[in-house]
Amino acid sequence: MTENETSYKSTHLVMQWGIYFTGLLVMCFGIVLTIKANLGSAPWDVLHIGLYRQFGLTIGTWSIIVGFAVLTATALISKRFPQIGAFANMVFVGLFIDLYMLIPYIRTPDTLWLKIIMFLCGIVITGYGIGLYISAKVGADPRDSLMLALTELTGWKVQYIRIGIEVFVLFFGWLLDGPVAIGTFIFSVAIGSVVGIALPQCQSFVNRILMRQVHMKMNGLSR
Repeated sequence: MTENETSYKSTHLVMQWGIYFTGLLVMCFGIVLTIKANLGSAPWDVLHIGLYRQFGLTIGTWSIIVGFAVLTATALISKRFPQIGAFANMVFVGLFIDLYMLIPYIRTPDTLWLKIIMFLCGIVITGYGIGLYISAKVGADPRDSLMLALTELTGWKVQYIRIGIEVFVLFFGWLLDGPVAIGTFIFSVAIGSVVGIALPQCQSFVNRILMRQVHMKMNGLSR
């Protein structure tokens, strides 16, 4: 491999990871908006908040702990070591959530209409964050990894496995006094459609960025 090829691959990898972490930052901002709206959280956040209410620590810390447990279970089921992107997701999502939760300007609105607006914005922002980090193609979310591992193990359809996991997580989060409300069900129903719209747009955006890098590199080599 030539020096130019090595340089190109290194730059390409840096750009992929930059896009990945940007996606995580966007997604976590959306997650915190849905939490702060106080209308009910996504199933996994219901579990994290329930654990936080019962045992202390922080919501982000519980996200990391649960993510580690999920990755361990996934590795045992699939008998494969998780991708590094899954570990990065596990750690940095928890850290980013805690950082956003500390920002004093992100607080629960006083009126119902503002809460609804904040919650809906949170869903859209979360969906586009998911679309962006998936488009970087450096690793799956730990929970998605578990879903795929269980799909391979059981032979069941992905949607059935996903619904089963979400119901299981939501039930235990509710037992722990996690915030289950109308927003929980709205998020569960809406997020798939939002990601479905966001993902091709984000993929097109990411492809343009990466292709621009290719053209710039080729132009540089031709000189």
